[in-house]
Amino acid sequence: MRSALPAAEIDGLMERASVALGEGAYAEAERLAQRCLRSARAWLDFVRMARIVLPLQEARRQIREQAMDAGPVALVRTPGDVPRPLRRGCYLLQPPMIGRDGRSLRETAARKAVPVCVLAREPLMRSGQWPVVAVGPLVVRVRVDPPWPVERVEQSMSKDRDDRLPPREWFASTSEALGDAAIARLVPGDHPHYRVDDLLDFLDAHPEHEKLHQELEAACRAAIGTAEPELPRRRGIDDPYSF
Repeated sequence: MRSALPAAEIDGLMERASVALGEGAYAEAERLAQRCLRSARAWLDFVRMARIVLPLQEARRQIREQAMDAGPVALVRTPGDVPRPLRRGCYLLQPPMIGRDGRSLRETAARKAVPVCVLAREPLMRSGQWPVVAVGPLVVRVRVDPPWPVERVEQSMSKDRDDRLPPREWFASTSEALGDAAIARLVPGDHPHYRVDDLLDFLDAHPEHEKLHQELEAACRAAIGTAEPELPRRRGIDDPYSF
């Protein structure tokens, strides 16, 4: 991250973000609010963080709705499957593409101000489910049912050969399940600053989930006036298969 902005500059950028939000420039509003949020965290300014989260949530809600309204666009197995120019809508990545590729596609879309919903799935499990993964400083993974029965094919990298693109309803429910899985990983009784940091990192991996934003706002308010932890935090590695 670039160096933290001073408080006055944060406020100035958030004014610009509010204008961008009102003008429908949602990608710009998201970009500005996201930078301000991280800067406020660097200053332990949880009051500003709580104020920033709601405009950020609204910008992302609008981006998500525009993507969902456009519907499914592409099943992506290789970079060449991504349309050029990039189109708004929903993209499903599957092996040999991995979670990091999904993150890269979302970041490219944000730079180009193209509203997208991006999900990355892993090989079909013997249970008949697809693991869906979001990658950031923390990795989130959830197992979901495919939108229809899928035949297992051992020779395939994805363990199936289904070429159908799921409907938007599947994208919406899977995105929701992924965010819910992140919330479920929060540790009860953690230091308030740790809860804020975990939520920031989960949102970095999966920015489309509204309840993650609401949890972050609540965590920021709970952290106001609390002292910093005395010792540096050490996170355990609870998923040895994370990308």
